[in-house]
Order: sequence, then structure tokens, then C-alpha cells
Amino acid sequence: MELKLNNAVDCIGDFTYNFLWHHKGTKLNPTDRIPSQVGTSYTYEEIVEALRSGEDLYIKGNVGNRLGSSLGVDLCYFGGNGKEIAETGSIIVDGDVGSYMGMSMVSGAIYVRGEIKEPLGNVVEVKSDLEGYKKFISLTWLLHHPEASLLEPNEYRGDELVLKDGLVRSTLAARCRAPVRIRVQGDTGISTGILMRSGTIVVEGNAGMNTGALLNGGSVVILGDAAEFTGVEMRSGVVLVAGKCKGYVGAKMTGGHIICRMTMTRPVPPVKERALTGEDIALLSDFGISGVLVMNYRRYEITKRIL
Repeated sequence: MELKLNNAVDCIGDFTYNFLWHHKGTKLNPTDRIPSQVGTSYTYEEIVEALRSGEDLYIKGNVGNRLGSSLGVDLCYFGGNGKEIAETGSIIVDGDVGSYMGMSMVSGAIYVRGEIKEPLGNVVEVKSDLEGYKKFISLTWLLHHPEASLLEPNEYRGDELVLKDGLVRSTLAARCRAPVRIRVQGDTGISTGILMRSGTIVVEGNAGMNTGALLNGGSVVILGDAAEFTGVEMRSGVVLVAGKCKGYVGAKMTGGHIICRMTMTRPVPPVKERALTGEDIALLSDFGISGVLVMNYRRYEITKRIL
């Protein structure tokens, strides 16, 4: 499938249709024709369905934000199982790409000839098999299938994937189901660890809003500060914030727990402050927080699981 554009367009190949379940078609309707096409009249839905079936999409021209969002996810909202679609097609862009490319992406590949605006989504660059193009795959796919050739300075250090390129990524390790470890030498954007079921993320810098959103297992550790809505709609697992943790901590969470500084935390009811357990203290110690410093931290959880 080929798409020629004379202006950059957002949300091409966005499997969520810009979160259709939130805006109910007011921002983007799947059956809408994509604007700025030259010689074709494809809808957003036709593009997504082609990619779902394994067909590649060739784009001539620049594209906007959220290219390939949730690419390769069999979304539950549309009757799927929430897992990866193994044979997802690739997106090849002969032009520039806007920000948030590959948000929550789990399979497929995105090739780009031009420039890419930060922040990125859940993607990492690997050795390209298409001359003249940079190749990006899902970080989650890489964690599940670690055979791809990472480009320096990113590397596997033993059993740990270390991201050293300094790029800011949002939705890092989205939907990860593997017992893996990821270390980020820098900051992350929004929704770090969203929908994770297993694994550990360690961010040596700061994290954006919605850290640990919908976390359903595993651990997310932020050694710097975290923005608002840490642990939003969290279901299980652990989020640890060593630095400052802004407001609305644990909003709509139904399980798991958050460890952060008690003097800098404003939890959303029914989340309550609790004393640290022995396991919590051991976890803090693993990241250099021990002795009297531990007294600054508390455990935040709901007192009764909400069904």
C-alpha cells in the first residue's frame, strides 16, 4: 500500500485511532478519509487493517505525530486479546516524522529516511535492512525476541538492556510480558511501563506523567522525580520513586503498591499511607537508600481491593 502526502498528517497507522474509546469519534473517526492524500482516498481504518494483515505501508512525504501508535497490538477494545500481532506489516516513510512515533508499539517495524522529532514512543533503532533508512522496532518486541542487532551506544549488559542514547521515550516497555530488566541512563516521557505484566524498569533520571499506568505486574523504579498521576489505574506490581513524586498518586489504582517519599506525596483516596515492609526496605537498599534515609519513605496502597 502506498500513501503520498502533501502535508504532514497525525495518527497514521494509529491502531487506537487517537484513543477512540475516550473521544468516541469526536477527534478522529476510523472511517474518515486521511487528509492531504495525493491520488488515493484511504481511510485511517483501511491503513490499520492493511498493517494488521501484514501488508507494508509506504509513505511518500512527511507525517505528523503518533505514527504507528500501538502498532501490532490486538487491542481488547476492538475485540482482541491485548497481545502482539506477530505478522504486523512495516511502515516505510520517505520523509520526516513527528513526535511520539511508535507509542505503545509492540510489533512491526518503522523505517524513516528523514528526521524524527522527540520524544519517541516505545521504539529503539536497530541495524537496518533497507538502505538509506533508519529502522526502528518495538522495545517490547526486542525484550520478547532479543535477536535483533542493537545499534550503539545501546547494549545488552549481561541480562540487562541498557539504553544509553539519551533519547526520551514514552510508553517504555508497554505491555511487556517477559521477566527482563531495562535500565535507562537518562529520562523517560509519559506512561513508563504502561500495561507491563513482568520485568523491571530502572530509570536513572526523571519520568513524565502516568508512570506505571495500568501496571499489571513487574516493577518500575524511578531514581529521579516523577510527574503527576504515578500509578494511575495500577492493578499489581511495584512503583518506586526515589525523588519527588507529584500529585494524584495512585489515582484509580486497584492493586499493587507505590513506594515514595511521604512528605512529597498526595495520594488519591482510597489509597492510604502504610509503613514499609521488609521487602520494601530491601528494595530501597538495592538502589542506595538505606539507614535513616528509609524513614522518609512510605508504602501507598488501597486498603480494600476494588473489583
